[in-house]
Amino acid sequence: MIGFLKGRLLHSTPAALILDVGGVGYRVQVPMSTYYEIERSESEELGLYIHTHVREDAIVLYGFWTEREQQIFEKLIAVSGIGPKLARVILSGMAPTDLLAALSSGDTVRLSTIPGIGKKTAERMVLELRDRVQELAADLPERARAVSEDDDLVMALINLGYRENAAQRAVVETRAANPETAVHELLRLALRRLSKI
Repeated sequence: MIGFLKGRLLHSTPAALILDVGGVGYRVQVPMSTYYEIERSESEELGLYIHTHVREDAIVLYGFWTEREQQIFEKLIAVSGIGPKLARVILSGMAPTDLLAALSSGDTVRLSTIPGIGKKTAERMVLELRDRVQELAADLPERARAVSEDDDLVMALINLGYRENAAQRAVVETRAANPETAVHELLRLALRRLSKI
């Protein structure tokens, strides 16, 4: 099994890339989170953590910028009903740190915003992964979790027709008054605050 590849990038798209390792071109599927990092990188050499998926008719390589991404991917494909393709879509639909925060807090509403993930799949992900991702999520800064959640709350309020400045102010004030409250409850409280303005 291939666990890591380091070589020269020959070609890349948001879905896959070809990596030249010692004259052999490996086609590697990547999530958007990894693709963005590759696009930002100015190095001629590229190293990716690899998950080798073996099927009856093919061997498919999935590449990740960080070992944490690879570990999240491998935990996702262990969930019943989630294969490698959907796991790649999940990692493309939400930043790894945000995904870990949503899983560890049991935020099925947030997980359901990922394309291809319905309410039942989100609930199954939380049920099967909440305890398993605690170690990966343990070193996430609490402030980072709160900031990403607050951004989502502001966007939700804007989508409901509120002005950006008013939405931001409502979220900041609601978060300050209720620091330990779940995201869906914060949204309800922010809406109540806005309705009084």
